[in-house]
Amino acid sequence: MAPNPHDFKDRLHDLPTPEPESPFPRARKPYRFSTLCATVENPDMKDQYGSSSVPIYQTATFKGVGNEYDYTRSGNPTRTHLQHHLAKISSASHAFTVSSGMAALDVILRILKPGDEVIAGDDLYGGTNRLLTYIRKHVGVVVHHVDTTNPENLHDYIHPTKTAMVLLESPTNPLLKIVDLATISKDVKEIAPAPTCSGRSNMVPISTSADITISWLESSPATETTLPSRSPSRSTLSGNALTPIDSFLLLRGIKTLALRMDRQQQTTQLVAEYLWNLGFHVNYPGLPDHPQREVHLRIADGNGAVLSFETGNKELSEKIVAATRLWVSVHASIDAATRAARGLPEDLIRLCVGIEDPTDLLDDLEHALLDAGAIELNAAQNKLVRVPDPDALSRAVHDLDLNGDQEQLEWFVSAPGKVILFGEHAVVHGVTAVAASVDLRCYGLTTPRTDNKLSVHFSDIDNFYHEWDIQNLPWDSRLVEAITSTALAELGEDKKAARAASLAFLYLYMALAKGDRRPALNFTARSTLPVGAGLGSSASFSTCAAAALSLVHRRLTLPALPAPNVTHTSHQGRRALPHNIAEDVNRLAFMAEKILHGNPSGVDNSVSVFGGALAYTRAGFGRDGGMEGIQGFKSLKFLLTNSKVPRDTKKLVAGVGEKKANEPELVNGILKSIQSISDEARRALADPELPRDALLSALNALIEENHDHLVTLGVSHPALETIREKTKSPFGLSTKLTGAGGGGCAVTLIPDDFKDEDLQSLIDELIRQDYQPYLTSVGGSGLGILSPYPEHRTRGSDPLPPRQDVGQVTPPETPNPEIAEGYEKQAGVFDPLRPPFETAATTDLPGWTAGLGRWLYV
Repeated sequence: MAPNPHDFKDRLHDLPTPEPESPFPRARKPYRFSTLCATVENPDMKDQYGSSSVPIYQTATFKGVGNEYDYTRSGNPTRTHLQHHLAKISSASHAFTVSSGMAALDVILRILKPGDEVIAGDDLYGGTNRLLTYIRKHVGVVVHHVDTTNPENLHDYIHPTKTAMVLLESPTNPLLKIVDLATISKDVKEIAPAPTCSGRSNMVPISTSADITISWLESSPATETTLPSRSPSRSTLSGNALTPIDSFLLLRGIKTLALRMDRQQQTTQLVAEYLWNLGFHVNYPGLPDHPQREVHLRIADGNGAVLSFETGNKELSEKIVAATRLWVSVHASIDAATRAARGLPEDLIRLCVGIEDPTDLLDDLEHALLDAGAIELNAAQNKLVRVPDPDALSRAVHDLDLNGDQEQLEWFVSAPGKVILFGEHAVVHGVTAVAASVDLRCYGLTTPRTDNKLSVHFSDIDNFYHEWDIQNLPWDSRLVEAITSTALAELGEDKKAARAASLAFLYLYMALAKGDRRPALNFTARSTLPVGAGLGSSASFSTCAAAALSLVHRRLTLPALPAPNVTHTSHQGRRALPHNIAEDVNRLAFMAEKILHGNPSGVDNSVSVFGGALAYTRAGFGRDGGMEGIQGFKSLKFLLTNSKVPRDTKKLVAGVGEKKANEPELVNGILKSIQSISDEARRALADPELPRDALLSALNALIEENHDHLVTLGVSHPALETIREKTKSPFGLSTKLTGAGGGGCAVTLIPDDFKDEDLQSLIDELIRQDYQPYLTSVGGSGLGILSPYPEHRTRGSDPLPPRQDVGQVTPPETPNPEIAEGYEKQAGVFDPLRPPFETAATTDLPGWTAGLGRWLYV
């Protein structure tokens, strides 16, 4: 009877293991797995010469002394040593070895007779599948293929007298599904006496109540299985027993098995995380989101050296396989009909990871992905990103019929603001700045019109509303000056902010228009970001306008609905946008930022589009310029406090420049110190092994130091210092100015264990001082687009309480008849979004937008 799986690791092995004599009365502890592998000794077969290695008995016949051996086919001392050793490390009662894994499975299946029933998984190695098909057709055995990841799925197939065997594997091959071997074995034995047979991967299935275990030792030319003692005669009859030389080589190889498996598993984890971070769907139990990972951790000692991933395109997978040099294999040995019936993806690639240097394996895989066109270099982020499948984009157009209807849909987008964590002002002089997205967002909605007009509604700029006749726009020149002097001529200086936003919007609209196709629409923008507070509100607006107008003008195409067996998720299960879409939007958003600000760095729009965190260095100061994403950035909680003090960014920047000219030694020393702060912050934020409390402690110290330098540069403000004082005492929090300073916002790092009542007390005090605090997380999602697929959307959009925060100007009644006609319920699928969007309170926007359906995020 199989041992209890829960006490396996704590008990002694049943087979005799030599133990030196000891003067101490206490029993020795059982050897660990690596020691068992390296200790190849059999007390019943001592070598007469005391050799340290098992001899090779390279002979075909024996004289039959003691009737123990006659033909090597039926028995050989070298093979006996090996089988004893394998049984010992497997905690099995018997073991025998044959020449291959399929030979072992063939021997086991010979137990079956006509009329017997076998229950097997639906995710099987191709050779196993073919052998089961053979015995079903030629031996008369009934085979049931079942999804074994749920033990209850087997109950309908277990018969008290007919079920003769249950064939299990965990993880499965090639999808690496997890199977609860112990639970299934228990269920089977309660109903039928059938033996359970399981494949082995970093576990001892005998200890999980399996009766028979097959181990494929791929690094050696042999396979081991544990069976009842009567079974070796079958291998004798078939003549597939392992040869003496192979037995010797396998014995020698097992001594380092534990070391090699450790190396292979470490490398496999790196490969799995590499592919997962690129956005591929990866099957590997070492990933935190792998289904039933908790079961695997209970029954296994490691995650294995095999993984599989999906590319989304069969032809692309074939190109990747052809481009590799060190290792790649595909799971193509099951016929297409069976693969389709069992949900095995056609684009699946299986990787078997070896003991090569992980750097070489990753480099080989990366080159293959690049050569095949599966990934490409993102210049803005200075990293490799996944290239979306162009066929999937074409399918999306077909599924939605966007060639005719894209401009007739409402398109709803959102983008985050940003906060400069370290490097303000110094960035102008070549010092690296560290910026991250915030969970305060701008939202943009395009709604089709039927009256050949274009309109904008900027709720946060004095509730500004304006419309233009599309044919009267300056289409002949399309220059900024022409738009300003014609379409915006009637907007005076009192509408300066609205005029600038309208100019950026009109420029993008006209630049994206194709020929005479100029769709009529309204664009409404709202924000939970404070406008003009240095938190990237203009960049998030630019990103929203660029994304929405690109969709209306058919310059962007969303990815197709995923197949049932393909999932590519990001940000708590929301499907991710391809990076080429993000790059296109980023270019347009930067263009809008240039219109708004003249000479932007590109930091704000890049953070708004891509989210997360990045480091930016301006070129021309003896350092390499550019932007680089901070990989592994951990989300942080900050309190952003708007001082409500207006500031002149250009004047503040000029003041630092003047100070540098007058006091070069002082300012250059400060700039050098701020560069060190930014470098240290980048290292801390990207270090996956740095404990959370150590990270927060380091950031607190850097915040304090950075702010002191900014004070010395003369860019703080009494209001910012008051905010800093309120957070410092009595709460002990670290606060610094952000952006240009001289007003605007201050940022305060909130520790994970900061009490809710203390946080509320601080917020109340800041409000009493007439400041505007915002509690937010830093480092979250970038550009988001509300999915247009009916499967992803809720049918209605319940009205929200009316807004209480609108400006002085009363907007026109919305939607008016010209706008409502043509988009009402979008072909009967969705309720119009514009009415509730424009009337909802600002504080309700995040919850309301989240409830509309699935968002696609960068």
